[in-house]
Amino acid sequence: MQCLKGFSQNPPSIISATTSFPFNNRSIVFGHSSIPMNQNVKFSNGTLLKVPQTHCRASMEVQEASPRTDVEEVLNFRNSKVVILPFGTNVILVLSLKEYCDLAFYDLNWFFVRLILISTNLQVHGLSETIVGVLGGGQLGRMLCEAASQMAIKVVILDPMENCPASNLCHYHMVGSYDDSATVEEFAKRCGVLTVEIEHVDAATLEKLEQQGVDCQPKASTIRIIQDKYLQKIDDLEGAKRAGDLFGYPLMVKSKRLAYDGRGNAVAKNEDEIPMAVNALGGYSRGLYVEKWAPFVKELSVIVARGRDNSMLCYPVVETIHRENICHIVKSPANVSWKVLKLATDVAYKAVSSLEGAGIFAVELFLTADGQVLLNEVAPRPHNSGHHTIESCFTSQFEQHLRAVVGLPLGDPSIKSPAIMYNILGEDEGEPGFLLANQLISRALRIPGASVHWYDKPEMRKQRKMGHITLVGPSMGIIEARLKSMLREETEDDQPPAAPRVGIIMGSDSDLPVMKDAAKILREFNVPAEVRIVSAHRTPEMMFSYASSARERGIQVIIAGAGGAAHLPGMVAALTPLPVIGVPVRASTLDGLDSLLSIVQMPRGVPVATVAINNATNAGLLAVRLLGISDIDLQARMAQYQEDRRDEVLVKDDKLEKHGWEDYLNS
Repeated sequence: MQCLKGFSQNPPSIISATTSFPFNNRSIVFGHSSIPMNQNVKFSNGTLLKVPQTHCRASMEVQEASPRTDVEEVLNFRNSKVVILPFGTNVILVLSLKEYCDLAFYDLNWFFVRLILISTNLQVHGLSETIVGVLGGGQLGRMLCEAASQMAIKVVILDPMENCPASNLCHYHMVGSYDDSATVEEFAKRCGVLTVEIEHVDAATLEKLEQQGVDCQPKASTIRIIQDKYLQKIDDLEGAKRAGDLFGYPLMVKSKRLAYDGRGNAVAKNEDEIPMAVNALGGYSRGLYVEKWAPFVKELSVIVARGRDNSMLCYPVVETIHRENICHIVKSPANVSWKVLKLATDVAYKAVSSLEGAGIFAVELFLTADGQVLLNEVAPRPHNSGHHTIESCFTSQFEQHLRAVVGLPLGDPSIKSPAIMYNILGEDEGEPGFLLANQLISRALRIPGASVHWYDKPEMRKQRKMGHITLVGPSMGIIEARLKSMLREETEDDQPPAAPRVGIIMGSDSDLPVMKDAAKILREFNVPAEVRIVSAHRTPEMMFSYASSARERGIQVIIAGAGGAAHLPGMVAALTPLPVIGVPVRASTLDGLDSLLSIVQMPRGVPVATVAINNATNAGLLAVRLLGISDIDLQARMAQYQEDRRDEVLVKDDKLEKHGWEDYLNS
């Protein structure tokens, strides 16, 4: 926090301060967003200012400027003259005079103005009284309004469509173009902070507003940088061909500005397709550039939240799957190695650190076959790849964006549940398209863990984003099975089997009489499981494939039974990050002690939870308890199971007490 010259480093009761802004005898700019509404303040030089009818900081025109010097109060903080003027009941305006100049303000060309909030009896109703202005009223604006309603934060929207998706949910909808300078300037007067839900705004207007003191988050400089994707301009066909010779084919041709959601991109698979790609983007005059084709194996995205204090929090890395260059499916978390997760997060942090302003930033990345993570682009707003956070994370990206831009503490971005987000894209024009979308929604409503978000757009067009569906569940395998069920029409008798959460494996079918007890326990708890024969010695390739792919297939716990040398549990534990439970199987010699000692003596770093010899029942129960850590229903069932076992003992004790031990044994 910056302090006025002459203040101590820790001024009493001061809870916030703002940046200085120049003042002249025509206008003044306040730098904070908590000024009471409809207040008049008269400066010592006779300047009368009227705060607009909002809880906002904005540029305020001088209504009276007759020179006067009747200073209301002059105090001396460590020999530095300052003037403190009452402002409402709780807010005090402090004017720090440049170079300790004379108090006749009308002789000054300018001086600094700082607004300081005094903590005594400061009244803020709710989380924040700042009015958030959003340029754009599409689905992102709509979901910002939904999040704002939970926090009682007022959101006003500027959008040219009277019936835009956010229009029915916002506090106020100003109909107008968000790329028209005069309209945006008028809209800014209603806002305490100005943000965007689309990059197609006039960055020059935002820069002008910032110079006037309007609080834009993220900053106009960030919008300008991200708007212009110009890297290597091509002015004609020969330039495009030279790029093809340099980069090779296929070649990605892109619009320099305002490209998003697959728009503004075209692929030229060879030199002959360059004219077609250029024409699809409106010709060379539109400003085109080319990029070398990235041979990626997956597309990743990282949502980064940045606060006003430059603190940053990162959401889980997700995988995005595109259809015709439009985001189709998002899987959270991404099924990639820890090394890739860390690399993706580091790239995202560095990218956002280079930009200015608070809010949500979406960093889109490419993962190559050799494990490199390449930066694709950055969006300075909530993003399609973050929609899942509404259901799957402790703080949604929309709530987080509001927290960031108004200066509230950032929320916890941690994941609550794995999730898949499925975009509802227009499959046809008009009513036929609405019918297909409604059929999909009807199926989704029958799926456990499915949440439908409909954007209420008035027109249906092919490939237009009309809504999305988020599926959550205890494991990615279960969620993927639910997604498959949602995407095809089925009868109740045609439902696919539930994806297994536990894998039961053994080295030989001779182990099955023991391992069946684990399967019975899991069936009793309604936990889907698969039972396989996987030999560490006779089918090592199969064992390797099974263990290394188990997590990707949705398996959460592996129970491995083995006798004799009993290498299977330890080998599997070395190949998977999943918990492995070992069941020593009694063989023909040594009564299973060889199996027990083999399994429990794993080297450090390769843990295997080992139960008693032939006790696959306990292995099944332990698997249920492990799953119950993140499954409240299973925890409740386990508690009931324990209660039932207790009741069994009490019944037996009662019988023994009533009939005596001899009758008890003979009954």
